[in-house]
Amino acid sequence: MHTPESSNQHTVPPERHKGPVVLRRDQLRRSTSDERLLDQRPAPPEDFTRTDPWRMLRIQAEFVEGFDALAHLGPAVAVFGSARTAPGHPEYQQARELGRALGEAGYAVVTGGGPGVMEAANRGAVNAGAQSVGIGIELPHEQHLNNWVDLGINFRYFFARKTMFVKYSQGFVVLPGGFGTLDELFEALTLVQTGKITRFPVILLGTAYWGPLVDWIKSTLVADGKVSEGDLDLLRVTDSVAEAVAVLTEVHADPGPRPDDAAAPGSGA
Repeated sequence: MHTPESSNQHTVPPERHKGPVVLRRDQLRRSTSDERLLDQRPAPPEDFTRTDPWRMLRIQAEFVEGFDALAHLGPAVAVFGSARTAPGHPEYQQARELGRALGEAGYAVVTGGGPGVMEAANRGAVNAGAQSVGIGIELPHEQHLNNWVDLGINFRYFFARKTMFVKYSQGFVVLPGGFGTLDELFEALTLVQTGKITRFPVILLGTAYWGPLVDWIKSTLVADGKVSEGDLDLLRVTDSVAEAVAVLTEVHADPGPRPDDAAAPGSGA
C-alpha cells in the first residue's frame, strides 16, 4: 500500500536556479541576484556576499563561464519571441521552421532557452542537426531550459546574458513577443546604430505584428527628428523565413574588414 508520502517521493518540487545553484521549498523565497544588485538599500553589515566587490567576482565568473562555453560556437543567429506562444500556434510553427532553415544554412541557433518561440526555434535547429543553444536567466518564477536545448547556460545577471547574445550571434531574428523581446530588439538596434556591432542584420518576422511598430517609428520618431530616416534601414520586416535566412547569408557572405583594419585618423590611408 502506498502512502501519500511514498507515492510522491519521486516528484520534483518547484525549483529556481541561480547560476549553478538550485533552490527549492523555503529557499524559493530568496530574491534574485539582479534584484539585490539594483536595491539601493544598504545590505546588513554581516552580509558580505551583498557587497559590490563580492558581486564583481560573481559577475566576472559569469562572463568567464559564458565565454568558455560559447568560444567555439561558430556562426550563430539569435532568435527571440514570446515564451507564451503555445505549440501548434502559427508563430510556434514558423519559429520551428526558422530554426530548421537557419541550421540548414550552417548557423547555430541561440535563444533565451525558454518555452514558446524559443523552444520552437531550438527544436527546429535540432531537427536540422545544428547546434541548439539556450542562454537562460534567473527569474522570480523559474523558467527551465526547454528540452530542445543541447548547450544551455543559466545566468544570474541580465547584462552578462545580453553580452553573450550580441558577442556570439551574427544577427537577430525577432518573432512576436512582449517586453523582453522588445528589450532585445531595441538594444540590438542601438548597438548597430552606434556602430558597436557591424554586419548584424535585425529581422522582424511577422508583418501584421511588427508593422504598426514600424509605422509608429516612421510617423513619430522619424517625423520628430528623434531618429534619422536612414535608421529604418537597420530593420528588415518580412513574413518569409526564406527571405530572413537569405538576408543573413547575403550579409555574412562578405566578411568585410575587421575593426582593427580600419585606417587610423590622420594616417592618410
